[in-house]
This record gives sequence, structure tokens and C-alpha cells, in this order.
Amino acid sequence: MKIRHLVWLRRTLQAFFLIFFLFLVIESRLPQDVYIDYNMAFSADQELRLDQPVTFFFQLDPLIGISSLLSGYTFVKGFLWGAGILVLTILLGRIFCGFICPFGTIHHAVGTFKPALKGSRMVQANLKTSDQKIKYVILILLLVAAVCGLNAAGLMDPIAFLFRSLALAVLPGLGAGLRSIFGIMAASDFKILNLAGYGAEILVSPIFGYNQPAYQTAWFIGFIFLVILFLNRIRPRFWCRTLCPLGALLGIFSRISILKLEKYAQKCTACNLCLKHCQGAASPRPDQEWETAECLMCLNCFNVCPEDALAFRFVWSLERNRQPDIGRRALLGGLTVGISFPLFARLDGSIDKDPDPRLIRPPGSLPEKEFLELCQRCGLCMKACPTNVINPTLGEAGVAGFWTPRLIMTQGYCDYTCTLCGSVCPTGAIQEITVDEKIKQPIKIGSAYIDRGRCLPWSGNAPCIVCQEVCPTSPKAVYLKADAVATSDQKSLNVQLPFVDLKRCVGCGICENKCPVRGLPAIRTISAGESRSLSNQILL
Repeated sequence: MKIRHLVWLRRTLQAFFLIFFLFLVIESRLPQDVYIDYNMAFSADQELRLDQPVTFFFQLDPLIGISSLLSGYTFVKGFLWGAGILVLTILLGRIFCGFICPFGTIHHAVGTFKPALKGSRMVQANLKTSDQKIKYVILILLLVAAVCGLNAAGLMDPIAFLFRSLALAVLPGLGAGLRSIFGIMAASDFKILNLAGYGAEILVSPIFGYNQPAYQTAWFIGFIFLVILFLNRIRPRFWCRTLCPLGALLGIFSRISILKLEKYAQKCTACNLCLKHCQGAASPRPDQEWETAECLMCLNCFNVCPEDALAFRFVWSLERNRQPDIGRRALLGGLTVGISFPLFARLDGSIDKDPDPRLIRPPGSLPEKEFLELCQRCGLCMKACPTNVINPTLGEAGVAGFWTPRLIMTQGYCDYTCTLCGSVCPTGAIQEITVDEKIKQPIKIGSAYIDRGRCLPWSGNAPCIVCQEVCPTSPKAVYLKADAVATSDQKSLNVQLPFVDLKRCVGCGICENKCPVRGLPAIRTISAGESRSLSNQILL
């Protein structure tokens, strides 16, 4: 096979895996046919699961598998896919980065499209620099932190980073923008624009969702994503060269790869085309020593060399390739931060003491310490949640739990028979439970309480029984007692006063979500009483 054919194979595979990843991001939601009849979708007799393998790329990611193994002593589901990538790296080098990684493909495309650097400036930008050691610092600190019991790999892992950015920021942002445009068109007096607006919204809804999801800190997630993409204007594939911990891990494993770049210095005319097109700043020029750990296997140098001074060949040799240029300072820095971060993260008491009452975890979540050992902060549970109740934390879980999932009941509620979040969690931080287990045990995620000063019947402002009507438990956790309360004009008002039976309440939050008192609802849900924590129980 000629080299140009290999380059086209790489481009084809890059496009395929990127499209497949985007497809899975879009499909990580309630199926369309079920959503149309959402009120009838969930029942105790039906286990609702997503049709597509939405966790495939997370299983393919060895960093997620290794960090989960080190922190939680758990082999994540599909771990062998990630092990296969490591074996492939040992044989062929960083083939995952050049052929498969969807985030790498996006950086490749952004850096190639009207690049800011051209000619000699591009050559200079593609020379190896000392900041390429940063990714090894990040890898070391993430792995050491995992050993110390805090799994923060998802903050920088490329698959988790990309999914979180697309699912929580990019798609909702694009969807909101398009809906605004279509809304203006639909309100137009011109019939053609009116029909086009309604028709366009029907077409895009399967992609951007049938409601308008909103996520806490989504603006910040989107901002970081845009900044990372912009850095490609300064240096091609900046993320891959400088920041990617998965790339660093694969670079270490590529040291014994049998696919090597052979150089023929006598043929080289120093045209620098290889340097100009090198995606990884891997020193491809014949007068330089090839940096195996930095090579993304894009094959560009081999393809553009006019003198055939470069060639990739299989070389069966016991001699190892050049070792990654980690450096003593990078190693010590990674170790120091990796050990310090889990220790400092405990100082706010969020792990060892009673949790923030707002920290309501999804049903099936492990106890907090074990949860933080496995959660990748990827956003899959948030994207799959049909009511938009699961959001990334900000400060509710402390520093250690930043961007882990929590339930915000004013945005949604936990459907009584929904278990989607556990079925899509790639690491088991949220256990896969059945509807029967969730209802009959029952699995409690918190408890509701009534703020009588804001409650309409308790404050004597108006009759209201919404919280009791929507309560899904059987028998109902919210019950009513007939009484008469005095109004402001000293008249008597016959009302049904609501009470919460904490033994029956599971903390689903639908009462808070449907409460007619807006802003700060009159009935609210807190984490106390959750099944997963013995120390956060309500003694009755």
C-alpha cells in the first residue's frame, strides 16, 4: 500500500470516529419514540435503556480504565478495549492519537483550517519545546492522585473533556441560538418564514433535544473548550502536544513500538517540509533524533518528503525507542501535586464530615468517598437525564467533587421509575440499578421538608395541594390534613395543610419542582436521609 493511501486511510478513520462520537453524544438521551410519550415512558415493569453504545469511547480510553483501577480497585465495564489500545500502542505507537481520538481530530482540523502560522513560522512552531513536558506532569499528578483515592482524571482526559464540553455547553448553546432564530421566523407575518421556522425546529429537535436543557457552569465549560481550540492558532494540536494526559500515557507505552521512523540523512535536502507538516513536533528531520513519544503517527512527514528520506517500517528489535522527555522537575512536580491535591481536597470536610444539604447525588450513587474514586466528571449521566435535573457541581461537593453530578430540583426532578443515569455511567460510580430495586428497597436520595413561611396554605395565603398531587410514592410521602387558618384580614380560610412523612419520602424532588411558589419553593429537598450514607440518615 502506498503512503498516500495510508494518509487517506488515516483521514477516513479520523472522520469516521469523529462522526461516530458526535452521533453517540446526540444519542445519549431519551429515545425519540419514547420522548413523544414521555409521561407513559417509565413504569415499574419496563427497564428503559439507551439503544446506542454511548460508553464505547470511554471503554476505549485506557486512562479512564487505569485511573479507576488505581483509585477504586475496579475494572470498569469494557476495560479490555482500553487494554487493547495499549497493546496497539506498543506495536504501532500513538496510533490512537492519529487515527481514532475524536478530540485530536478536532484539533487537527482547527489547526489546519486557515492556519495563523505559515512558512518558516510554521516550521518554528513545530520544533520540539520544553512545554511538551507539561502533559507528563498532568499524567503523573492524575495517576498519583488516583492512588491516593481521588480520581480527577476526567477533568483532563480528552474523551471526558470533549463529551462534557459538547453535551453540556456546545449543543445546548447551539440549540438555544437556533431556537431563537426559528422562533423569530415562526412569529413572522410571512407565511413562508412562518412555516420554515416551525419545520426547521422539528428537524433540529432530535439533535439538540426536545426541551432546552441548562447546566450549572455550562458557560465556563464552553469557555474553556473555545480557549483550548483557539490555542491551535498559536501551535498546531496544542492540546495533544502540551496538555493531553492520555497522549502522555500512550507516549510512554510507545517506547517499545515496532513501527519506527527510519531516516536517510544522505537524501535529505533540508527542505523542512517534514517539520512543516508534523502534527506532534516529533523531530522528524533526518538530522534530529526522532521523538517516538511525541509522534502522533499522522504519517505526514513520510508523505510530503520529496526525496524519500523518511520511511516508516516495522523493525523487530530489542532496542527501545527514545524515552519520553519527562525530566526530573516534571516528575517531582507531578508527584508533589498528585499527593497534595487529595490531601488538601479533604480540608473543607466535604468528604469526611456531613455533606452539603444541596449535594443530592443520582440514585444508585456509591458512598461519597467511593463515588469520588470512580466518577470521571464526563457528563454522560447529565446528558442522558430526561428531566435535566442532574447538573455539574460547583462548590457543593468541595474541591474534590468539582463538576461531579448533583441534582438541582428547581431545574428538574428524579423520575420515580427512571434509572438511565446508572445505565450510562462508564465507571460504576452510579451503579446500574433496576426499577424494581429503586422502588422496593427503596433507594432514597434525600428528603423533602416544608418551609411553612412560604407555603401557601400554611401561610394563609391560598389553598394548594400540588405537592401531594404530584408525589409518586405509594402510599404518598406528602399527606394532607384539613384545617382552618387565619388570613391577613382575620377571616378563616379552609385549607389542606401538607405534611411530609420522612419514612416514605425518597427525595425525588418532583414536589419542589412543581411547587407554584417560584424562586425559592415552599417545599425543598435536601440530601439528609440518603440511602448511600449511614452518617447522613434521619433517625426516626
